Amino acid sequence: MKYGKRRFQLITRLDLAVLLGIVLAVFLSNVAAFGQECDAVRADVVRLHILANSDSPADQQVKLRVRDRILADVGGVFAGPQTQADAKETARQNLPAIESAARAALDEAGVDAPVRAELCRMYFTTRQYDDLMLPAGDYDAVRVTIGEGAGHNWWCVMYPPICVSAAMAEDMPAFEEIETLNSEPLFKPKLAVVEVFEKLFGKDTDPE
Repeated sequence: MKYGKRRFQLITRLDLAVLLGIVLAVFLSNVAAFGQECDAVRADVVRLHILANSDSPADQQVKLRVRDRILADVGGVFAGPQTQADAKETARQNLPAIESAARAALDEAGVDAPVRAELCRMYFTTRQYDDLMLPAGDYDAVRVTIGEGAGHNWWCVMYPPICVSAAMAEDMPAFEEIETLNSEPLFKPKLAVVEVFEKLFGKDTDPE
């Protein structure tokens, strides 16, 4: 009788182990697929990153003035491209205009500081823009550095043009990808798991 009871307990434990293994396999498969969606979003976005000269209140205010001028003067050009490659080329062609807008904002503020605009690839932490969240990772970005670039930064999404107006981006495939990612069941828990895995396996680079 005792032997039969022990055997039943052993079978029950084995069944439980198998069940847990199946659940874990399904979960990891789901997370892997979600990770691929995150990669697709990262590959289809161009960010905007503005580095202030310092953390002084004055320099931080100047950073926001530079932001406003860039978005007003140049932000609209990102309403046209329909692919990330087109958006990168648009960014590259408009770097002088972006830099010029930043200089104009500095001049208006009476600030004598160098400013540089460049297209680069850099790491961003997870960020939320209104109702949408973008996963952490490496993105193509237009980086604008004011002076020493030693202050807190400001960032947004130039393509699809969420910085200017989400309404301008709604018909773009990249915007639809971001919306689809954010509508995933258990979006935030899966995002956290994916980011932990990526850190463990060294996908992340230096943060901004």
